[in-house]
Amino acid sequence: MLHEQIKNGIKEAMLARDTVRLETLRAMIAGFTNELVAKGRKPSEILGDEEALAVIARLSKQRKDSIEQFKKGQRDDLVKEEEAQLAVLETYLPKLMNKSEIGKVARTKKEELSINDATKKGMLMSALMRDLKGKADGTLVKEVVDSLF
Repeated sequence: MLHEQIKNGIKEAMLARDTVRLETLRAMIAGFTNELVAKGRKPSEILGDEEALAVIARLSKQRKDSIEQFKKGQRDDLVKEEEAQLAVLETYLPKLMNKSEIGKVARTKKEELSINDATKKGMLMSALMRDLKGKADGTLVKEVVDSLF
């Protein structure tokens, strides 16, 4: 299980004195605990892999948002720190589809649903996100859908 794997990773990071990895893994465990509490479960329980991946994806998105904000504020020191943590988080996430792969699926779905009008863009977006949940970044999917119209 992913939850247990991350707990073991904390021990390894401590022994290796890898502070970035250690901080990131601890943040993941805290995220797991928060998720359990939010769902009304005991903090000592263990999340399933799908739930754990959802938490890691959320943490990854938070890091990406922070990086963007720090770049705007010209805080390169914080950008590097967040990028290092993002790299650790991404090792636990499945590989996401690239833009061309999403494009193929989007064109097929557009044909399948017979969508020719830009006003039905939301319908296509909804169907794609349902099919690509966990496989593609929502921002990229939106870009691809926008480019189709």
